[in-house]
Amino acid sequence: MANAQVILREKIEGLGAEADVVKVRAGYARNFLVPQGKAYEASEENLKHVEALKAARAEREAGELATARDLAAKIAKVRPKFALATGQGGKAFGSVTSMDIQKELEAAGIQIDRHGIELEKPIKRSGKHEVVIRVHSEVTATLMINVEAGEGVVEEEDEA
Repeated sequence: MANAQVILREKIEGLGAEADVVKVRAGYARNFLVPQGKAYEASEENLKHVEALKAARAEREAGELATARDLAAKIAKVRPKFALATGQGGKAFGSVTSMDIQKELEAAGIQIDRHGIELEKPIKRSGKHEVVIRVHSEVTATLMINVEAGEGVVEEEDEA
């Protein structure tokens, strides 16, 4: 099983980020990474260019981190309200899920990935709740949501 060392030109899921020197199977490097322009062969000449790639990577990561912090600040300012239909005794007929939270944030002009919303289980109680949203690997935002008993309050009718 022949292995080859390559220098990545861009971030590849499960392999590394740009400027990383990684070992991969020779066929993967020869048939996919190098022809697609995703990596260089790790020769002496190419290893000299690693510093330039690392500088570009640092600049890109700094930009992503700044953007994530700005997004976290925007998320912290939003106060979405949700209405749940409740029955007698305050039992909820529904819940607030991560998809509902994502839709409310999109309505406020904030685009996030639904999988970054960290809810252990859907919210089924009225009141104020804190929801943690992972915006970046190093940045999280706390969103305060308010869940109220909605217009769809269901009351049992008296049978006569």
